[in-house]
Amino acid sequence: MQCPSCQHTDSRVLESRAADGGRSVRRRRECLNCDFRFTTYERVETVPICVVKRNGCRETFNRGKLLHGLLTACEKTGLDPSRLEQVVDEIELVLQQRSGREVSSNEIGELVLDELRGMSEVAYVRFASVYRQFRSVSDFVATLEGLGNAPPGSEAGQGRLAAVS
Repeated sequence: MQCPSCQHTDSRVLESRAADGGRSVRRRRECLNCDFRFTTYERVETVPICVVKRNGCRETFNRGKLLHGLLTACEKTGLDPSRLEQVVDEIELVLQQRSGREVSSNEIGELVLDELRGMSEVAYVRFASVYRQFRSVSDFVATLEGLGNAPPGSEAGQGRLAAVS
C-alpha cells in the first residue's frame, strides 16, 4: 500500500475492524518511512452485473436505484428503511451468485415483487403499478385480485429470498 504522504510502499497495519456492515475491512496503517498514519478500506471485488432493460439497453446494476424505487413504493407504509436495505442486499447477493453476468430488469422486478408481497400489499401494488406499467384501473383490480387469491403460507405470501437470507 502506497503512503499518501511520501509514496513509500511499505506500511504496517495498526488496527483492523469490520466496516460497512461487514462488507469491508477498515485498516489504520502507518508508513514505515515517514510515520504518516492513514486509513484504507478493503472490499471483495465483484464482477459488475449488467441489467438488460426492456428497450434492449444495458446498464450496470445500481443498488441505489433499486433502493430508491423500494423507498418510493414503501413511502408512508411503516416499513423500516433498514429492512428495505436488507432486501436490496439479498437481491444483489442472489444476482452475484448467478452464473451469468446479465439479468433482465423484469427478473429484478419480479424478485422485488416477491419480497414486497410478504411485507406490504400497498407497497406491492405501488411497485407493481410502475414496474408493470399499469395503464388503467383494470390493471390495479387484476393485481389486487391476484393478491387476494394467494393461499396463506404459500410462496406468493412469503418472498423467494427468505430462504436465501
